[in-house]
Amino acid sequence: MFVLWVIFLFLSSDHLISNADEITNLPPCDYTAIYNFGDSNSDTGGISAAFYPPGPPSGETYFHRPAGRASDGRLIIDFIADYLKLPYLSPYLDSIGSTYQHGANFATGGATIMRPDESWFENGVSPFNLEIQVEHYTQFKDKSSYFYKAKKKCCFRKRLPNPEGFSKALYTVDIGQNDVAAGIRKLSYELQHAQVPKILSQFLTQIRNLYDRGARTFWIHNTGPIGCLPVTTVKVQNPGPGYLDEHGCVKSQNDVAFEFNKQLKDEVSSLRKELSEAAIIYVDMYSAKYELITKAKNEGFDQGSFGICCGYHGIGYDVWCGNKGNVNGSEIFGGSCTNPSNAISWDGVHYTEAANKWIMNRILNGSLSDPPIGITRACHKQIT
Repeated sequence: MFVLWVIFLFLSSDHLISNADEITNLPPCDYTAIYNFGDSNSDTGGISAAFYPPGPPSGETYFHRPAGRASDGRLIIDFIADYLKLPYLSPYLDSIGSTYQHGANFATGGATIMRPDESWFENGVSPFNLEIQVEHYTQFKDKSSYFYKAKKKCCFRKRLPNPEGFSKALYTVDIGQNDVAAGIRKLSYELQHAQVPKILSQFLTQIRNLYDRGARTFWIHNTGPIGCLPVTTVKVQNPGPGYLDEHGCVKSQNDVAFEFNKQLKDEVSSLRKELSEAAIIYVDMYSAKYELITKAKNEGFDQGSFGICCGYHGIGYDVWCGNKGNVNGSEIFGGSCTNPSNAISWDGVHYTEAANKWIMNRILNGSLSDPPIGITRACHKQIT
């Protein structure tokens, strides 16, 4: 049964990272690359390359310019790459300045596990759902291997991965939040729960497809506490008894995310027995994010659990980060706060760089993983 782990660690971030490898005596893995699949939580520029890039102030903290990320700076996937001493991932859909020697990012903002033509999805989700992302990976693997091995060596070979490294790469997956959110917007509470097995069936199909195409090490994030997103909580007015949990999050929304995660964990456990050569780590992102939200000010996030750095949201209005809008007859611009590092939420939906780093420090050592193995040892198959 899924257990919501809430851990209270009083060590510094640096100490956490330096001791991450001490969780197990397994030798470290030799990852040649990272291949990432997901939504805006890990999109490093895919949806921007396909459609319209975000404008300022996105990217202001680290990149000092818009860099295709829904944040003021780096995402969790960026910090994972840093920690493994690999370059940041270029989006598969971005042809300008990209290099794929050490992996590629197939994630796109708005992406879902389910196909976007499902009747209960609203318009506006990404056309690059998980199935398409896996297909992109398949094309990438086939084409890059062909050109890498071509008799006539070309100048761009140094930008391509060595085909022998695909089985040694780390495959990170962070997707499902938009599926849960779509159900919350369109379906009754009962139907939201009823859709979870269908969503997970699609998810497992794509993990199997990646395995059939050579993937062996999977680092799978569950979905976060969607009922704690500030874009939702700031719109709550006169809630009835039991509508909010003890920390101010919308309880029914978190319940659906919790059920999704419970079933995901069970399915991943079964999948380990089926995929005999795979090492599969289930990572409890929900607990890491929920812990941060409940401890916001104690961890130095002075704007609190539900403060929004960029943009304005309230009852009856949304002025998204970097856009203009009308509130009570006045035109306002959704600019950023003075110090994004004091906020958990960048734009009401996504996290700031500071929050992403905090969360990353909680997950890499394996203390919130099943089995409890850190990311540097995740390639070792677990005994079932």
